[in-house]
Amino acid sequence: MSEAVQTGGKVGGGRAGEAFRAAMFLGLLLTLAVNVPGQMSLDSVVSLTEARSGVRQTWAPAVSSWVLKPFDHLVAGTGLYIAASSAILFLSLMSLTRLRPRATWAAVALGALVVLTPQVLIYQGIVWRDVLFANLSVAGFVLLAHAGERWAARPPVLPLLGAMVCLAMAGLARQNGLIVAVAAALVLAWIASTGSGRSGAWRRGVAWGLGGLAAVVVLAFGLNRLAQPPQSSPTLKADLGVRVLQHYDIVGAKAHHPGLKLKEIAKADPAAADLIERQGPAVYDPSRVDTLDSDPAFRRTLWHVPAQAIGAQWRRIVIHYPAAYALQRADVFRWTFLTPKLEACLPVQVGVIGPADQIADLDILGGVSPQNKGVMAYARRFFGTPVFSHLTWAVVSLALILWLSRRRAPADIAVIGLLAGSLLFAASFAVISVACDYRYLYLVDLAAMVGLLYAALDPPSWRRVANET
Repeated sequence: MSEAVQTGGKVGGGRAGEAFRAAMFLGLLLTLAVNVPGQMSLDSVVSLTEARSGVRQTWAPAVSSWVLKPFDHLVAGTGLYIAASSAILFLSLMSLTRLRPRATWAAVALGALVVLTPQVLIYQGIVWRDVLFANLSVAGFVLLAHAGERWAARPPVLPLLGAMVCLAMAGLARQNGLIVAVAAALVLAWIASTGSGRSGAWRRGVAWGLGGLAAVVVLAFGLNRLAQPPQSSPTLKADLGVRVLQHYDIVGAKAHHPGLKLKEIAKADPAAADLIERQGPAVYDPSRVDTLDSDPAFRRTLWHVPAQAIGAQWRRIVIHYPAAYALQRADVFRWTFLTPKLEACLPVQVGVIGPADQIADLDILGGVSPQNKGVMAYARRFFGTPVFSHLTWAVVSLALILWLSRRRAPADIAVIGLLAGSLLFAASFAVISVACDYRYLYLVDLAAMVGLLYAALDPPSWRRVANET
């Protein structure tokens, strides 16, 4: 990199590093100005209702309402929560300059462009647990990067503790969120095995990796106990999430394999099996499970089938009709990952949308304001472009993994872990996805953006293959 674009000889990046941090701080202020008091969907409204009432109404992760509660107590609404959640991301971005001895002006320009993407400028103002999950995941790996850079003298306690808390909270924000903790454990194992001496390096790495993962799991277990609301709605079913997934896979497998017979359901309810076989393909849509509710009679029939029969039928399809199951899962994942019709996949949320009675009880302003409409118009400019595409950012992540692996400094490994963890997280939706909502894979986009900014600050040379330790 030429001296014209590279400044600074110490950690922080000199003037370019200062400019990058200033750009990120201004990005935080801009994000808050655009979004406060917060963009809210039905899920957001329900979470705030749970936070105030102490009564669980859905089987969404309890941490969503638990985190909202103290911020809402201090300042009613979601504005303070949005500020705190956004600060987690932007402070993490600002600290990237402390991981490398140099910074480039190109990174400053790229940082400004990243801030202006809908995934940062707008998403950071949406009260979605997917955004909180992504921010905490980024913070966890950035803290691991700082720990790795300071490891030579002795393992730094505060960055490690902070990383574990962030990753534990992230694991609670999404049902499959602990996948990123596995990637973090591998990063910690690598850092520990290379950070201080060669004697017993692999044993030390394994011990730190397994110990770190165990600590995250224990923390997550304890925090989850604390997060549980005192009461639950009497209509809430414990097996709701699993049942919805099984319904979707059964109907989807039938739609992809017309000759499939629902024998296990027929044993319990022949009439139900006949109706599901006949009408299932007509109401099925690989973009989301909600279409199964479009026909009230079909919906009632599905839910009246005993849970044991539904479970047995699902297992039979997985074991005896693997091709039908694979086609169903592949079709759903195609919609989740590629979002072929983006606007059908709820790409952006603006305003406050939800049940009118709940919004009134919360004493918040519902609907979509003129400013919200302007925000949506801005987001629409990116629809159909590579910016609003998980595939784009997944390719960027793969390229960054290859690029950063040329240098393999401790911080590089942490960023590689973030990128790989985001891709593993996305891959898990191949078996659990029930809708194509863009936010589900938000981590893929955000992790790639963070990795891109990190690499742009001090780009690895393609000719540099030495391991920086």
